[in-house]
Amino acid sequence: MAKKDYYEVLGVQKNSSKDDIKKAYRKLALQYHPDKNPGDKHAEERFKETAEAFSILGDDQKRAAYDQFGFAGVEGMGGGQDWSTFRGFEDIFGEGGFSSIFENFFGGGGFRRSGNVRQGANLRYDVEIPFKDAVFGTKIEIQYSHNESCVTCKGAGTADGGGKKTCPLCRGSGQVRHSQGFFSVATTCHQCHGEGYIIEKPCNDCGGSGTQKKRQKIMVTIPAGVENGKRVVIPRQGDAGPNGGPAGDLFVFIRIKPHECFERQGYDLYCAVPISISQAALGADIQVTTLENKKIKVKVPAGIQNGKMLRIRDEGVPSGSQRGSLYIKLIVKIPEKLSRRGKELLEELAKIEGQDDSPKPILLSQFADL
Repeated sequence: MAKKDYYEVLGVQKNSSKDDIKKAYRKLALQYHPDKNPGDKHAEERFKETAEAFSILGDDQKRAAYDQFGFAGVEGMGGGQDWSTFRGFEDIFGEGGFSSIFENFFGGGGFRRSGNVRQGANLRYDVEIPFKDAVFGTKIEIQYSHNESCVTCKGAGTADGGGKKTCPLCRGSGQVRHSQGFFSVATTCHQCHGEGYIIEKPCNDCGGSGTQKKRQKIMVTIPAGVENGKRVVIPRQGDAGPNGGPAGDLFVFIRIKPHECFERQGYDLYCAVPISISQAALGADIQVTTLENKKIKVKVPAGIQNGKMLRIRDEGVPSGSQRGSLYIKLIVKIPEKLSRRGKELLEELAKIEGQDDSPKPILLSQFADL
């Protein structure tokens, strides 16, 4: 199921400072706090959503994990908060809370004028694809739910012949000021929910919201060479904006299944191939099956040692008009059982070549160079 990006929930940029994230959270928490919106399920959900986003982005360690791996990086890290733990507005203000009050009192941090066309929310979709599809690219079909602009009212939220009138409580500003002594605090108008207007005759199909929840299928092109954790952006396939505003984007995050034979480092592929003692000693021509199921001829030099790498150019991951390399690690396979004749031949070879019964130890790091 598609889930809203935490930065989108708080309305901040990915490079926003910790203070900016905290300010954005306080503003939204104050707007959607259950004490201010009794019985409003939408406000309650938005408050929980905001608290969850701040619990991740407000913590340096969790934010770093989320930035690198997305939602998968913060699973089990205690994301989300229970709104019932807030005793009241004083918990939301916390440290530096009075500065927010003064900003409202002196007109700072301007309030959004209602009725403006805004872009809809961005959405996230996670997909897992086979290793081979990530290397060479593919097209996949995904299905998800999002808010689409209502066809009947074209996103206006009004029925035929109906219209909008200025909210009599906030007079179109979308906010109501509450004064107590010296202080004045601006809050979202509960009558129009901050929109500044009231729909006199709501659309029957969308109930006045201007959007409808629908499921849709789309084809997504996965580019060749995509890496694990990367994302593909599908413009204008997120939630439709209110008041007929443009839709947000859909972010498709890629997870790659491991392959049974091949591994990847950058644009190079790696695999291991077993060879016999005679092939290693005498040299041989062997056939290796690539990731594309293509048979290629590989020459094994005589006397090659266990663990040595052979490089095959242009058989790796595509990168534009070029490709990386395929590295083959040769594993000399020692037979577990020998025939009588095979044993006789190895014993004869041992007599001819001689054996060192007191080998000198060497550093493990030098093993690959032998």
